[in-house]
Amino acid sequence: MLEVDEAMFDRIFAVNVKAIYLAARHVVPVMRRQGTGGVSSTTASYGGHFARGVVSPGICGSKGAAITLSKAMAQELAPDQIRVNALCPVAGETPLLPSFMGGDTPERRAKFLASIPLGRFATPRDVANAALYLASDEGAFITGVALEIDGGRCV
Repeated sequence: MLEVDEAMFDRIFAVNVKAIYLAARHVVPVMRRQGTGGVSSTTASYGGHFARGVVSPGICGSKGAAITLSKAMAQELAPDQIRVNALCPVAGETPLLPSFMGGDTPERRAKFLASIPLGRFATPRDVANAALYLASDEGAFITGVALEIDGGRCV
């Protein structure tokens, strides 16, 4: 935590929180004009619910803020039939995985994988499928959720 300087902390919050606000300022008026509602899925993280030691508090804090912002937007925009949900994946096979684990070693991978009951990291497809479900007609009555895409880790 003490190794993250203020400029980096501000950048993390700008990317993970302020970007949601800025995007909503542009897309919500369009959805309102259309008069048919809409769906917004924000990207949060498992870390927004459960902080873990190797992940910067700036990251966990910003992802927690993204979850709360999504829930607040869901309540405010529901009368316009605009649904807002947060996607909360566990660590995935992406270029950020080594930094998330505090370094990519076979030992760290094994330890992390042991904490995921389904025994694998999230994939971009897992996150995309969750977003598609929330945006679909089948998810039409779901708003304000922070969907854990974590292979059972949060259980």
